[in-house]
Amino acid sequence: MQQPIVTSTAFLSQSSAPATLDDLDCAQNLKDTLEAHADKCVGMAANMIGERKQIIVFNDELTGRLMTMFNPEIIEKEEPYQTEEGCLSLESTRKTTRFQTIRVHYQDRRFKERTANFSGWTAQIIQHEIDHCNGILI
Repeated sequence: MQQPIVTSTAFLSQSSAPATLDDLDCAQNLKDTLEAHADKCVGMAANMIGERKQIIVFNDELTGRLMTMFNPEIIEKEEPYQTEEGCLSLESTRKTTRFQTIRVHYQDRRFKERTANFSGWTAQIIQHEIDHCNGILI
């Protein structure tokens, strides 16, 4: 079910708790909300819909599908670059450093442990959403 977008920086600045199997409905709500905002948003973290859980959903550029990650953690990163990003929860854009290639450890929808490499635009989206999980506002 689509949820309202949280814009409170006080709320968004707090770190999220690890996700569990009990959070599958939250992940579906996050996906539904991202789909509803697909014209202006390519990724979301659960705190953007009021849930302080380490869940992200994003558009995977390679597959063209939405991907959900539970408890994502960047374990390797290469090739830093400067960029400017916007956010559905915040006004204006902000400068930040991102990495061209990242390796992410996460759990899938069945909570199986996974590790995958991402690069380019998809890597940038994932980095932005993991920052949300950690209470970092861009």
